[in-house]
Amino acid sequence: MTTYPRQVLEQVARTREAVAQLHAELPRWGLVVWTAGNVSQRVLVDPASGPGVDDLFVIKPSGVTYDELTPESMVVCDLDGALVDGDRAPSSDTAAHAYVYRHMPTVGGVVHTHSTYATAWAARAEPIPCVLTMMADEFGGDVPVGPFALIGDDSIGRGIVETLRGSRSPAVLMRNHGPFTIGRDARAAVKAAVMVEEVARTVHVARQLGPTAPIAPADIDSLYARYQHVYGQAPTEDRS
Repeated sequence: MTTYPRQVLEQVARTREAVAQLHAELPRWGLVVWTAGNVSQRVLVDPASGPGVDDLFVIKPSGVTYDELTPESMVVCDLDGALVDGDRAPSSDTAAHAYVYRHMPTVGGVVHTHSTYATAWAARAEPIPCVLTMMADEFGGDVPVGPFALIGDDSIGRGIVETLRGSRSPAVLMRNHGPFTIGRDARAAVKAAVMVEEVARTVHVARQLGPTAPIAPADIDSLYARYQHVYGQAPTEDRS
């Protein structure tokens, strides 16, 4: 990576640290087993111009346990999925992540897990219906199902993009595989992965008790708008 300017190298180092730390959230929330699952984050090569085709991303190496992950063990790839820096092979899902970054410029983070309840819905090829206010808040409606795709090339990435381009949801249940989530950065994508497992579990439990009650589309729109634009703390005015 000696051809990259110092600012990019510094950003890569910060991203490696952030991605390594965020991987620890996956076992913490019970979203992965053994070495399954991965987190990645885009690195802007030209921050002044925003996302571009020359960007990089940092991702977990393949087959490495979560206890072994360090910032130094993270690998750097270009948006074609080719290894740019690192001494280990990148995740087997690298091509899928790369495709998402190439075709969804606003996405800064991608996460994949095999969390139990969300993956169970994926096995049924059934969307998770929006029957909870927290689903309306976070996903803006149902959590959709993407097509079946084999691992190893960008087929999964194509399915993710095709499904989420027309959806407010940051999560997709890839059929017979499991959930993928996106976000403005890796932390937002990890949050979506946590939330999709929670709602998958809750709606499953609710169905064991009887029929679930749908939320009206207008109420979903209202809840989503409030959560996305009003909820939380307003930015603090800089008085320095």
